Amino acid sequence: MKETTQRVWRSFAVLGLMLIFFSACKRDANIEPMTTQTALSHSGNRPDFKTSALAVTFVTSAPITLNNQSNLTISGISTPSITLNNCSNIMITNCRIGPNAGVGVTIYKCTNVRVSGTYIYNVSTGVYAIQSQGINVSGNYALNMQGPFPRGQFVQFNNVYGTGNRINSNKFQNILGQSYPEDAINIYQSNGTAADPIQVNLNQIRGGGPSSTGGGIMLGDGGGSNVVAKWNTLVDPGQYGMAVAGGTNMTIYQNNIYSKQQSFSNVGVYYWNQSGQASSGITIGSNAVNFTMYDGELNNTYLQWGAAMPTGWSTNYYNKSLGELTLPDTLVTIP
Repeated sequence: MKETTQRVWRSFAVLGLMLIFFSACKRDANIEPMTTQTALSHSGNRPDFKTSALAVTFVTSAPITLNNQSNLTISGISTPSITLNNCSNIMITNCRIGPNAGVGVTIYKCTNVRVSGTYIYNVSTGVYAIQSQGINVSGNYALNMQGPFPRGQFVQFNNVYGTGNRINSNKFQNILGQSYPEDAINIYQSNGTAADPIQVNLNQIRGGGPSSTGGGIMLGDGGGSNVVAKWNTLVDPGQYGMAVAGGTNMTIYQNNIYSKQQSFSNVGVYYWNQSGQASSGITIGSNAVNFTMYDGELNNTYLQWGAAMPTGWSTNYYNKSLGELTLPDTLVTIP
């Protein structure tokens, strides 16, 4: 697999002395199907966080692969992995997925797939959607993504497009020493529509590191358009909290981002166009941040030198009340 990575330096750091990097472009190229296996204001309405009622007993199954299937529901199953190739109208609900050295749920060239009310644990990446549309990953619980790079996401969209794409109301946790994640959520070269952007909303994310390139929520990795990330809460997410790395019409709005000092922690929220393509229409505003970098200095925001200031940039603010108790210490348990 071909891997492409770009890394950039922190603001005002002296080249040759800086040890921690920003990172983007965490994608596999030339993906093939898996083989068969068994207005900025705090007055805006913020929906309540909701997750589905989950099953506590499951029927054990070998790995599941579906090819060219439609109108099916997978429910109440415990399996190492689920792979969908060229499928449509598939529901995965109330399942337990993992452990597995590969991806938990692979979605390749599919339409209208929903993953909800499901536990995913100890896999390289939780849900990986490639060249697909109408992908909804909402109301799930995931624990300890194992990587290694370029895997390591709870959810990654890779060339996902069109309407109905959602990563909402999930609870995700990586425990340091038990996992090796990259970005918790990564949106790579994916395009929503102006009327229905890709949503990354109301997620709760705890834990990240020790990767010096991974972090919380990355939009515009490699470009893309029409993605919105609102009302997420992140505690100790890794090297960075939330970021836009390129693309057009990208929004990061009203999120809570906290990190204590860690050997890999760097910056709370940033905009740095690493895509190599034109980037515009960026909104990053009204985010509450309390992010301490590896040297003990507060480092809440960073804007690429010479970049157009995102809409709302001046409304991001330091909130010293954010801390370790912003999310429960044990956010996710697997039955």
